[in-house]
Amino acid sequence: MSAYQICVRCENRWPVTYQPRQWCPACRGVLLSPVAPDGTVPPSRRNFRWVARPAGGAPTTEPTSPAHGCPAPETPSYREMPRWGLLDPLPDEDVEPDRAETAADLAPTLLVGTAVVFGLAAVAEAVRYGVLLYNRTRLVDPLVLALSDAAVWATQVVGPVVALAAAVASGLRLIDLRRRIYAERGLAESRSPLSILAGLVVPGLNLAMPGVFLTEIADRDPRLLRAIRTWWVLWVVNGVLMVALLAWRQRDTLQARADGVLLTAVLAALGTVVALSTLHVLRLFDDADLWGRPLRRRRFTHAAGPASSPIAPIVPAAVREQEQAREEQDDAPESAGERADDEERVEAVAP
Repeated sequence: MSAYQICVRCENRWPVTYQPRQWCPACRGVLLSPVAPDGTVPPSRRNFRWVARPAGGAPTTEPTSPAHGCPAPETPSYREMPRWGLLDPLPDEDVEPDRAETAADLAPTLLVGTAVVFGLAAVAEAVRYGVLLYNRTRLVDPLVLALSDAAVWATQVVGPVVALAAAVASGLRLIDLRRRIYAERGLAESRSPLSILAGLVVPGLNLAMPGVFLTEIADRDPRLLRAIRTWWVLWVVNGVLMVALLAWRQRDTLQARADGVLLTAVLAALGTVVALSTLHVLRLFDDADLWGRPLRRRRFTHAAGPASSPIAPIVPAAVREQEQAREEQDDAPESAGERADDEERVEAVAP
């Protein structure tokens, strides 16, 4: 008898003809891997595992021996016949994320919202600076001035709120990211969540420590390290420019106020770039690009093969005969008419 397959539903044995089957022809049950006639299958070729399951039933109370006053052993018994079967693992229960995990998952959305709001703020400040330049020689329409003031005030109120929410969500995302990466490496997190939050919140430290936290888990990935360093530079420049703007606004002259509007537009545009750069770094840790698509990595390998192929290409016989005939025609001696023409041309040239 040749190799056969056992159906898990009807337990029929079906011989293997030219290739194994997947479904039972009788009951449409799943067929196991082919088994040799002697019944031996190497463990590496098995796609199933037999597990012994005791029959169900509530445990009985152990009777007490009157002679010794200790529980007497009882012969194991079952209410039904024990059977062999495949282990059916229970599906994992859906664990609801806590508030910190929910907020960490909102980090990409909040960063996109921050970039949009700061972009609108940059446009509003640039328009307001243009209105100031126009107002130097002409009067400004009150409606235009009201719309400009409304846009500036709306972005100045909404921008910091969205940026603060994005910063908190990004910090929680960083804590969860570090915990997950260290767990995959089989290491313990060396920094507590409180110390990470302190490095992200304390003024002065929040310009240096976030880059340190990200570099520690970059794992020498050149693309990730380059993105982190770029974000780090933008983050420090953004902090320095913010301090400079706060100091500049202490001046009370008209020119200083106009320059403050221009600096605010530059700071808002830089905030947009920082938000997008932060999103890019977080996406790279998930092997995705800025838009959330799977990251495609290009790898260049050294070609160590021969310069010419050692195997000649296959050429049809008709083409080979035409090439040979063309080569013979090129190598053939000149005809008599061609030699005569050449001699006449030589005599005409000679004096």
